[in-house]
Amino acid sequence: MDMPKNRFKAALRAGQPQIGIWNSIPGMLVPELLAVTGFDWVLVDTEHTPIELSEVQAALQAIAGFPDVSAVVRPYANDTVQIKRALDMGAQTLLLPCIESRAEAEAAVRAVRYGPRGVRGVAGLTRASRYGHVENYIPRASEEICLLLQVETKAGLEALDAIAGVEGVDGVFIGPADLSASLGYPGDLNHPEVARAIEGAIRRLRALGVPSGILYLDDASNRRAIEWGTTFTAVGVDVGLLVAGARALRARYA
Repeated sequence: MDMPKNRFKAALRAGQPQIGIWNSIPGMLVPELLAVTGFDWVLVDTEHTPIELSEVQAALQAIAGFPDVSAVVRPYANDTVQIKRALDMGAQTLLLPCIESRAEAEAAVRAVRYGPRGVRGVAGLTRASRYGHVENYIPRASEEICLLLQVETKAGLEALDAIAGVEGVDGVFIGPADLSASLGYPGDLNHPEVARAIEGAIRRLRALGVPSGILYLDDASNRRAIEWGTTFTAVGVDVGLLVAGARALRARYA
């Protein structure tokens, strides 16, 4: 069996814009529902949600039913064990939160690679290798793994060029919510200082030839970020859509 291709990674390398959505509700139903609606990528988030790492494989299986949709997994930390488990479950694209230095970026790269170039633990009979059926999975695995690093603090911004320059980093995601807090404007994602910092980061990444991504919850901010140069842009969260829909429905019967 051939190595499963990572369409998301290929699209980033080709500079093709990818529009995504966040999955924060546990279970198989919601990620499958999001995938069927035609987004380019669905992110399964274990950092700020009740989704446990043990539930990620089921979400990946649900999304896999739609070959034109890519799955991205966010472990709750830049942690070697969490990364290993997500990869073994078949995640090919990871978004690691709160990267603040070149050293942390280098550690992330090592975590997604087998030795001697990395420290990923070796297990042969995993979903990632299709339970041992993918030929030469271990020596070739890194070819299709896409590593995205999240920069979301003042320290991370100051180290942005160094982080983005680490070989093996495929993209950098700017986290506007945490960044607004780190810059002294908690909750004010569109404060002029925050907006300038984000625009500057996106333009710096573009100049470096490194794909950038972001998540806002309003169309105006998302479109502005795309104009600045984001390549992978998440435009909504499942819980937010549910809340907005429920409110709108209730308001019609007020």
